[in-house]
Amino acid sequence: MAGEAENGRLRLDLSGKQLVALPESFGQSANLQSLSLGENGFSSLPQSVGKLKNLTELYLHNNSLSSLPENIGNLTNLQVLDLSYNELATLPELLGHLTELTFLYASHNQLSSFPESFGKLKSLVYLNLTHNQLTALPEDIGNLTNLIELRLYNNSLTSLPASLGKLARLKELHLTNNKLVLLPESMGELVSLKILRLSDNQLTSLPDSLGNLVDLTCLDLRNNQLTSLPASLGNLKKLAYLDLRANRLTTLPASIADLPNLEKLDLRWNGLTSLPDWAQRLEQKGCTIFK
Repeated sequence: MAGEAENGRLRLDLSGKQLVALPESFGQSANLQSLSLGENGFSSLPQSVGKLKNLTELYLHNNSLSSLPENIGNLTNLQVLDLSYNELATLPELLGHLTELTFLYASHNQLSSFPESFGKLKSLVYLNLTHNQLTALPEDIGNLTNLIELRLYNNSLTSLPASLGKLARLKELHLTNNKLVLLPESMGELVSLKILRLSDNQLTSLPDSLGNLVDLTCLDLRNNQLTSLPASLGNLKKLAYLDLRANRLTTLPASIADLPNLEKLDLRWNGLTSLPDWAQRLEQKGCTIFK
């Protein structure tokens, strides 16, 4: 089957062709490196896909896949796998063989659990699991120590494993619209974190260890049930954006006044009857306060 060379790579783009099936002979395209099958009508893939052992990119987004062939684990050179917008309830156990995988897109599926081998994907730098049915994360997610961006919003997570703190290279963590009540103290070990989005959860308090996230520039806590904030937030000297909308705050720690780079502080829809004296000092330094 013919493909076209792009930057010296053999690439085949069959996206948006209204395809519903592939022939078993498809696996004979042994030299193929990039395969795009997105935006078709596939409900399954032939076992022969597992013979494309030189693939580094496989795009399967926007189909009707409810499962993947187990031998997808044979694609050990795969670096990019896009499974988003399908009907997957599980991922195959042999996914853990894809140890070169750096980008995994699996948003907008029906995933509720992970294969035991998930923690073997130690090359991952980007993982998108948004819009699924996850209620928990596996403890071995802490093995994915090269992760830089983790997207988990629009799931049903009720807690986070302590092992999450092992992701020391993580720069973005998106947890919007889950069912989180508490955060583990180990969150404070994510010392490279720049963006932390926790809006639309059920958080009642925050761990003091959040004050260790000294590279944080954006902290989104809107629409939770927070009644107080730890004074340690005053350690977040790089913080530019702090969204506290729609909580149950009646007081604020004075340490917020010590945030020299704060540009936006949103306090709307809380129980504050007046702003503390130090708020004026923040405004004089150029911070916009929404109250």
